[in-house]
Amino acid sequence: MTSSERRVTGTLSAIYILRMLGLFLLLPVLALYAETLPGATPARIGLALGVYGLTQAVFGIPFGSASDRFGRKPVITVGLLLFSAGSVLAAAAHGVMAIIAGRALQGAGAVAAPIMALLADLLRPEQRSKGMAAIGVSIGAAYLVSLPLGPVLAAWLTVPGIFLLIAVLALVMIGLLWWLVPTPVAPRSTRQAQGQLRQVLTDPHLLRLDFSIMALHVLMTGTFVVLPPLLRDQLQLPPAHHLWLYLPTVVLSVVAMVPLIVYAERRARLKQVFIAMVALLGVGLAVLMAGSHVLVAVAAGLLAFLIAFNVLEATLPSMMSRLAPMAGRGAAMGVYSTAQFLGAFVGGAGAGWLRGHYGAPGVLLAGLALCVLWLAVSVGLRPPAKLQTRLVDVGQISPQRARTLTDELSALPGVAEAVVIPEEGVAYLRVDGARFDPARLQQVAGVTV
Repeated sequence: MTSSERRVTGTLSAIYILRMLGLFLLLPVLALYAETLPGATPARIGLALGVYGLTQAVFGIPFGSASDRFGRKPVITVGLLLFSAGSVLAAAAHGVMAIIAGRALQGAGAVAAPIMALLADLLRPEQRSKGMAAIGVSIGAAYLVSLPLGPVLAAWLTVPGIFLLIAVLALVMIGLLWWLVPTPVAPRSTRQAQGQLRQVLTDPHLLRLDFSIMALHVLMTGTFVVLPPLLRDQLQLPPAHHLWLYLPTVVLSVVAMVPLIVYAERRARLKQVFIAMVALLGVGLAVLMAGSHVLVAVAAGLLAFLIAFNVLEATLPSMMSRLAPMAGRGAAMGVYSTAQFLGAFVGGAGAGWLRGHYGAPGVLLAGLALCVLWLAVSVGLRPPAKLQTRLVDVGQISPQRARTLTDELSALPGVAEAVVIPEEGVAYLRVDGARFDPARLQQVAGVTV
């Protein structure tokens, strides 16, 4: 990655992590705090925990589509303001219904799709998986850190104090977004996003990817509904010691993930690696089910599961950004984000019902059946086209000239995508090497590769 790409990835990862902290930091403490508030019932406490993800899913598509029409950074700013306002409302709550309202408002700031679309806009295609992987790894790290950190912060700041801390961090992230992240200039045709949502919702290849991210999070959430009780009840592993199983398996899975992603990108084997990882998810679930009474077997099954999960979590958004129409990338990411959060909701609720009726084996067996269905759905997926990236020095130009130049570059034969970043005086081109003629660049304002 270039220094600009690293800066963009780091900043957008931090913003993405912030919205996950709104969920993770409060998981171990919110239920206990809500029990002390007027109007608390088990159903309302559960709603306070889950409504954040529900409103994320509901507003994912509108925010993604809006980012196509009004720009990524303005829409992300609005989302962070909503997130901050919801945090303040929850901090000031004197009853459980106000907590529910605050959490719903937090989730309404559904910035996942605009963030991923902006990251895809500003990274070269071969760097997108690395950028998405950085977000995925950071989220995993935030999850592991948040579980022990939440009770510590609650004891120090109180739960309302955690809400206020998150609200302040959201405002800081708005400043970093506008200070550190460039504003890409899309071609005129891209800025007209009307009708893109319909195209996104009828594209069979994009729908396969939407199904994939939903299935992935159904499996992740459902597995972790049954895994902690399995560790405690069948393996006699105290909950305080579960971290010592999770931490090394997560670290090893990240180590294994990197060469798999590099291989998939450099050898143009994204589809093959994708299908192999779906199969590996099924292998991991089968090992967990067959070896549920042996700690080593559980660790091996969990490691296989997490390797596959991390690779898919990193490569799915990259594949989506390549297959989505440039004008509808935000809408595509919005549908993708909605499917992701719905997957988490369905996985949790469905696994809870299955566990009550059929126990942990029923949940794991259902996960295996979903993997088989997922493999069948994925067979017809079109692999992303292999395109080259050209970095073009365009010099210091005005935003108005950048828009015109973007249209001119996009019209060149063999150019599949063009993004001009006037702040840095460069343009990124995605080109078909067989059709692209570098000499034609000389005819477009004399720019050179």
